[in-house]
Amino acid sequence: MATDAPPPQKGSPDERRTMPSTEEFVEVQQSAEFGELRRAHRSFAFPLTIAFIAWYLLYVLLSNYAGDFMGTKVLGNINVAFVLGLAQFLTTFLIAWWYSKHAAAKLDPRAEAIKSRMEGGA
Repeated sequence: MATDAPPPQKGSPDERRTMPSTEEFVEVQQSAEFGELRRAHRSFAFPLTIAFIAWYLLYVLLSNYAGDFMGTKVLGNINVAFVLGLAQFLTTFLIAWWYSKHAAAKLDPRAEAIKSRMEGGA
């Protein structure tokens, strides 16, 4: 799909912006605000990652070592293994949805504030 927009002109606001220096990046990285952003991300992502991996490994271990339990019929030909397998997909989507809500509420505003300051907007 082609656009009719001309290329940016020399001296446009986009070209006049200069990239922050290495020192500015290091300064922001060491700031308390950036530390809070990292902490907010890690306090959400790490525990959920560990919980999901544990849940996945439980499913694998049950599949390997608890065949009778996993073969238990729940409804018609649907057994526990099938239900837990579908639950793996469900939890994946729920975690992704929950993370997007968390990011929109807690991470994105902080990251946007840091970005705008780095780009000279604040």
